[in-house]
Amino acid sequence: MKTIEILKTFNSCYVEIQTIAQDENWLSLIADQKIDPEAATHVGDVLHYLTEAMSCVEEVVEVKLNQEAK
Repeated sequence: MKTIEILKTFNSCYVEIQTIAQDENWLSLIADQKIDPEAATHVGDVLHYLTEAMSCVEEVVEVKLNQEAK
């Protein structure tokens, strides 16, 4: 898998998880306490860690693209 493909995959995962986290059904489950409240925390943690991972991959992609441009 190419570096840019890895970044695109991280971005895609982030968008999908963010969509779930903002979905009315998900939010109502949390509000109604029908799920473990820690689940919401875990989804937030996943978004945070994906953001961190994407930042690292973005740096690698930038370096690689700069090397290829030379």
